[in-house]
Amino acid sequence: MNGIKKSLGFVWMLLAPAIIYILVHGAIVNIGNGTKEINQPIPWIIIIGIFTPVAVGLFIFGWYCVKGAYKHLPENSNELYFNENQ
Repeated sequence: MNGIKKSLGFVWMLLAPAIIYILVHGAIVNIGNGTKEINQPIPWIIIIGIFTPVAVGLFIFGWYCVKGAYKHLPENSNELYFNENQ
């Protein structure tokens, strides 16, 4: 299971910049071509502005997966809190 988590971490890390590239490329291609609403810059600025932090978060999540931060997940609520002995 940890191997799957690590492999998917690489997928998330590759997917994040790909999403940003696709959005920016779509904006460059579509802005100014035609008369529909999607061909104006304001919707593209909003879309890219919303999805850029999402893609950055996806990249960070993938980075933590690759580093192994999710190797051990808590099995009960007692493991969520630090013990005084640790």
